[in-house]
Amino acid sequence: MIPWPSLGIYALAAVAEIAGCFAVWAWMRLNASPLWLIPGMASLAAFAWALSLAPSDFAGRAYAAYGGVYIAASLGWLWIVEGVRPDRWDLGGAAIILVGAAMILFGPR
Repeated sequence: MIPWPSLGIYALAAVAEIAGCFAVWAWMRLNASPLWLIPGMASLAAFAWALSLAPSDFAGRAYAAYGGVYIAASLGWLWIVEGVRPDRWDLGGAAIILVGAAMILFGPR
């Protein structure tokens, strides 16, 4: 059985982490206002909270599976927010990583 709620948790965590990190990126690299750090910190706190909800008996396994979701979500951010379409190497790498994350997340225990 696929634990669908955990996919939603991982997606929520990924969006929160990427948004928080982007806020710091914008402040440091795009000369955005330091006020960007306030929602950025809140977003990173939301990321940590969301990831703690992952239904796993071991934090390391939850974090490992999350890594694949994070990479795929980062490429989505690249395309949707930054307007840069991922190339075939990006997509191929993400596919390989998602297979590994699925093995960690959905493997029989």
